[in-house]
Amino acid sequence: QVQLVESGGGLVQPGGSLRLSCAASGRFFSINVMGWYRQPPGKQRELVATITSSGGTNYADSVKGRFTISRDNAKNTVYLQMNGLEPEDTAVYYCNAEVRFLGDCWGQGTQVTVSS
Repeated sequence: QVQLVESGGGLVQPGGSLRLSCAASGRFFSINVMGWYRQPPGKQRELVATITSSGGTNYADSVKGRFTISRDNAKNTVYLQMNGLEPEDTAVYYCNAEVRFLGDCWGQGTQVTVSS
């Protein structure tokens, strides 16, 4: 079983920054892709960014140039540095891990609110 624990959410003013972290724990062989998704109020969950075990990244168009995803394979941890936050970034942010032989795993979510 794999557990993903997110941290780093909160309230920030427009133009501000936040850094989300997600650490995977438990018994597993390896993690292929890790990523962040978000669910804005009243909307469906959407992709934010993903990163492969070799460092290849993919971003939603809405966050390109503002958000940066990274990971520490030794710590099984993925990060999301969010700069230039806008009210439209307000959402619950979920960590995702594609775990070898186990499939997709999700964190519990962390709230990010961008408001003045």
